[in-house]
Amino acid sequence: MGSFFKECGHPRSRWSKCPHSYKIRYWSASGKQVEEPGFTTQDDAIGRLTDVYKAKKAAPRNQVKAERVSLYRAMRFGEYAAEWKAGQRDLGPASERHPESLLEHHMLPLLGSRRMNTFDPGVVDGFIRSMERVGVGLTTRVNAFDKLKAILLDAHRLGLFDDHPLTGVKPPQYAPKRAVIPSPQQLRRIREAGDDRFRLITDLMSGCGMRNGEAAAVNLRNIVADDVYRITEQVNQTTGTYARLKHRKNGEYRDVPLPTRVKQTIERYADTHGTTDGYLLRHPQDTTRPFPHYYLNNQWQHIKRTREADIPEGTVLYSFRHFFASNCLTHNIPITDVADWMGHKNIDVTFKIYRHLMPGTISTAATILNHHLTA
Repeated sequence: MGSFFKECGHPRSRWSKCPHSYKIRYWSASGKQVEEPGFTTQDDAIGRLTDVYKAKKAAPRNQVKAERVSLYRAMRFGEYAAEWKAGQRDLGPASERHPESLLEHHMLPLLGSRRMNTFDPGVVDGFIRSMERVGVGLTTRVNAFDKLKAILLDAHRLGLFDDHPLTGVKPPQYAPKRAVIPSPQQLRRIREAGDDRFRLITDLMSGCGMRNGEAAAVNLRNIVADDVYRITEQVNQTTGTYARLKHRKNGEYRDVPLPTRVKQTIERYADTHGTTDGYLLRHPQDTTRPFPHYYLNNQWQHIKRTREADIPEGTVLYSFRHFFASNCLTHNIPITDVADWMGHKNIDVTFKIYRHLMPGTISTAATILNHHLTA
């Protein structure tokens, strides 16, 4: 309900006899702390707190909302963004660092002192143009806009804006570069140029569509059928620990196809090198720790330097995962299934990156459609 007190320095046991007045402190319906002075007796202070409590209980819901809106509308964007970020409790360590970086380097310098009630489509457009003028990369512009959009939509749901703050705003368009994909022959030569660990990860990425960190967490117990592997965790590159999957909550998983060739690679590695609690890959110097991502990167750089394999220009470690998508799509496996197996948050991501791999064309479609029209 609240509290009453004196600031005269006398102990509580002497309050009833000292001449100084009482103060009360309570939280308003909008969540703001309020202090009121000037109460002669303890009963007066308690009576006022009781009245405040009854008024809050009797206040209609729209009045409570009005007080909340009044509080947040005048709040600076930096303060509101801090509260918004504190409420994103489902983010992993790496995902937490990402919005912090965007806020610190791009959003707060331009918008931090702006009051929330002054945001409108013109302000958002100005923010995008400002990033363009100073040469911020397209990917960063897209990510910064997405975070600003999330914050403003949260404020809109609270009722801070009379009109939608993003109406008519054209977001930065992210056009991912066309993936460089090695041929089956090039893939075979690349995997043979590395050690057993490198070959295992290469097979998991190219055969099951795993991300680097997911392949580093491969575990025998996750072979749930002869042709199904269950991806349950990854090695987080930021913390170096096992963590939940990207775009998934704790305990969620992805079941992916397990080709016979990849299953044989897993079993052969386990027979040769053993496992620790089912994990095949551990830290080379400390088997109590997960496999470090830099070990894979070091091997990849070594293979490129020594030119032991024919590596197409633009090929990166992620190209092994691109090979998986290519292999699926060029053999008419539905893109919806591929997106699910690869763990994409949105099928649009899969479509933008791999649209050119899908075998259908306008000419092919016209021929197929014409067949039944002329039958």
